[in-house]
Amino acid sequence: MAAEIHSRPQTARPVLLNKIEGHSDTVNAAVLIPKEDGVITVSEDRTIRVWLKRDSGQYWPSIYHTVSSPCSCMSYHHDSRRIFIGQDNGAVVEFLISEDFNKMNHVKTYPAHQNRVSDMVFSLESEWVVSTGHDKSVSWMCTQSGSMLGRHYFTAWASCLQYDHETQHAFVGDYSGQITLLKLEKQTYSTITTLKGHEGSIGALWWDPVQRLLFSGASDHSVIMWDIGGRKGRTLLLQGHHERVQALRYLQLTRQLVSCSADGGIAVWNMDTQREEAPQWLDSDSCQKCEQPFFWNIKQMWDTKTLGLRQHHCRKCGKAVCGKCSSKRSTFPIMGFEFPVRVCDVCFDTIKEEDRTPLATFHEGKHNIAHMDMDPARGLMVTCGSDRIVKIWDMTQVVGCSLATGFSSR
Repeated sequence: MAAEIHSRPQTARPVLLNKIEGHSDTVNAAVLIPKEDGVITVSEDRTIRVWLKRDSGQYWPSIYHTVSSPCSCMSYHHDSRRIFIGQDNGAVVEFLISEDFNKMNHVKTYPAHQNRVSDMVFSLESEWVVSTGHDKSVSWMCTQSGSMLGRHYFTAWASCLQYDHETQHAFVGDYSGQITLLKLEKQTYSTITTLKGHEGSIGALWWDPVQRLLFSGASDHSVIMWDIGGRKGRTLLLQGHHERVQALRYLQLTRQLVSCSADGGIAVWNMDTQREEAPQWLDSDSCQKCEQPFFWNIKQMWDTKTLGLRQHHCRKCGKAVCGKCSSKRSTFPIMGFEFPVRVCDVCFDTIKEEDRTPLATFHEGKHNIAHMDMDPARGLMVTCGSDRIVKIWDMTQVVGCSLATGFSSR
């Protein structure tokens, strides 16, 4: 059922410890059980499985439970051992796992959505289960009574969710690329703001309540850090993935962000450094360097008897430039550009070699990553996806020894 990997890294990279196989369809979520050598998985094959590590070093299912509809997501609360499963039919099902992780009892079924549940969070403080779905809504239900407390509809599928347990604020990402901040209350809610910055659907969110930072990953291959606590609208763009970003985790102790993409890319971003905001792209009818007209500037083209040029933008200064004035490419990690991007010739000459020093490391997971979970106390990460394989990684080589010790290395 699971193979144990014994190889050790020659350089700093994630170490593959185990592979868990056995699902017959996409594994949509996998979580590490704190303080246990165990993993919980939910899958399109309609199963919920609890895998425990045996003396042989392999993982075998101690719980194998089948439900009526494909499992799309889950929220596990370890202290109470309560697990909530989102399903393709829109229902959220609650179970209670026994102390020895060998038995699971059904508690309640919540009619949360009219379509597939995309994400959910259980809050023990409020006894709410908050969920998003492909019926374009976010709903919050009382886990004591099982009743619906409220619902809010969006113009697009709601794809992912983060929740601040203390303030009862919900961050909801959707397929239009927007993130909506809602203040949830019993029987009512209020819309605080809408965050716009991505050019593709939101694939993952992560909220850090300590520093009050929100991280979002999207199908435009980028990650954005939103400084919610700063109240100045500060955002940082992080570009290094080549496919849709589908999983995020911010590590408070080491101030590092781990992001995973659909092509198996694993990125570790150093957020404990001075970074700059990428500039807004400027609009112009002609190149802001050589003043040649762009192809829609008919009047200047007629007056100068020249052909219009295609518009580009310098990633460092944001100016609208033609191809001739932006022929060079460069990395610029301080603005989040970890691979070469277009810069104008003037900006290229201002970039020093030390400015190109990477502020992120990139690794290959070698499978589609649809979901990721981490246990910072042990330096472990679990990934899963459409290849039906669950992989358990040792991340201490990549994110520093502070994960294993519980103390900051700074």
